[in-house]
Amino acid sequence: MNLDGKRILVTGADGFIGSHLTERLIRRGCNVRAFVQYNSLGSWGWLDESPLDIRRDLDVFAGDIRDPHGVRAAARNCDVVLHLAALIAIPYSYHSPQTYVETNVLGTLNVVQAARDLGIERVVHTSTSEVYGTARFVPITEAHPLQGQSPYSASKIGADQIALSFHAAFGTPVTVIRPFNTYGPRQSARAVIPTIITQVAAGAEKIKLGAVHPTRDFTFVTDTARAFEALAECDAAVGQTVNVGSGFEISIGDTARTIFGLMGRDVAIVTDDQRLRPDASEVERLWADSGLMNSLTGWAPEYGRDDGFRRGLRETIDWFSDPANLARYRTERYAL
Repeated sequence: MNLDGKRILVTGADGFIGSHLTERLIRRGCNVRAFVQYNSLGSWGWLDESPLDIRRDLDVFAGDIRDPHGVRAAARNCDVVLHLAALIAIPYSYHSPQTYVETNVLGTLNVVQAARDLGIERVVHTSTSEVYGTARFVPITEAHPLQGQSPYSASKIGADQIALSFHAAFGTPVTVIRPFNTYGPRQSARAVIPTIITQVAAGAEKIKLGAVHPTRDFTFVTDTARAFEALAECDAAVGQTVNVGSGFEISIGDTARTIFGLMGRDVAIVTDDQRLRPDASEVERLWADSGLMNSLTGWAPEYGRDDGFRRGLRETIDWFSDPANLARYRTERYAL
């Protein structure tokens, strides 16, 4: 499939990855309908900050992914659905787990049910590396066992299986993309890299973090957006789950120290107990094997390995260091 000339629905278009992906598709010349979370302010989330030429070309649908009627209305007359709408903050999932089931599992059911009924040509459903839990082997392939170590990851396992079940049972053309720890401009401060950068940019001499020993495979947001495009166009990926990562493993502590160096600051790290996950819920190690993604589509990270990670961090730091952007973040408070 070629996305050119297709009408594409992007759910979660107002969010971090969704806004980058939506802008990329518009610049490519695609016909995009952006599904954003309804709110009384009429905000389009991060799409409010998009250049005027991007906003002029958007068809915006404000709704709630939990509402099957709204999802069906949004998907009508579309050819492709890129489904990113989800609740993703792990700490909040300890607080309000039912909302994760309603949004992530039932929301995904609404998407694939609409896709089945409306004859959508392709659905790309967004998973997360958190579904693997602590790595039993590395690098992690798609054959790794699934382990729900938080209500969030459990809800995403359920959502993934709902999506794949519609392919198995009804032939709905679903692909599951499984990104590893995407980072970049616009990311919420509930994620670790923005947490570090915003505290340092605000002048903190000591920054508050949770556990610093776990490792992650951080993937720059433009690489993740490119992967969505590539999988949407890959007929051989239908019915498959595909990892997307940078192929570079680094601890949270070393990530923080790399950021300190790039920002020219000597900063101490202190442990904030409220940022610690319950012991059995902490995911100790994530490191992606993206070999299947490469073999199916030819995709490879442009920000891979140590040098690519530093380049991505530099771009992220530059964005967050802009006073107008930094002002959006409450650096003195923990974002649940």
